[in-house]
Amino acid sequence: MHIILHQPEIPANTGNIGRTCVATGTSLHLIEPIGFRINEKELKRAGMDYWDKLDVTRYINYNDFREKHPEAVVWMATTKARRTYCDVSFGPDDYIMFGRESAGIPEELLVEDEPHCIRIPMGPDIRSLNLANSVAIVLYEALRQQGFAGLEKQGNLHELNWNM
Repeated sequence: MHIILHQPEIPANTGNIGRTCVATGTSLHLIEPIGFRINEKELKRAGMDYWDKLDVTRYINYNDFREKHPEAVVWMATTKARRTYCDVSFGPDDYIMFGRESAGIPEELLVEDEPHCIRIPMGPDIRSLNLANSVAIVLYEALRQQGFAGLEKQGNLHELNWNM
């Protein structure tokens, strides 16, 4: 799986998303402009000591991304979509794109591919969820659909054993 952040603005969100990507074996794609420096302390703090393990690629804009990945299936997470993330079938090599914290994915991109626009259901009195939370919600549904391939399926205690 792949996560795309289109012009992220908040380093803590990107750091947390990077950590989620490392935990799930997911690649992270960052589309500029980015609202912070990648070496910022907050970014590394949010990603903990995992940032160096992250498969991350930067692009100068969305066209640059598309030129490098012309066949990519890109799901666009937006509050404006008609379908929810549970209504679609994700493929193992699909990309899920999320927009800037302040504005989301530009509508010019959304209208070009409406069938791939998805949303997370929420109440009418809220504008959006936190970006890192949104990525986790949709990514884990996509991974669930893939049977959590490559991920550890059973948890272990550190000092004790589970009673059987």
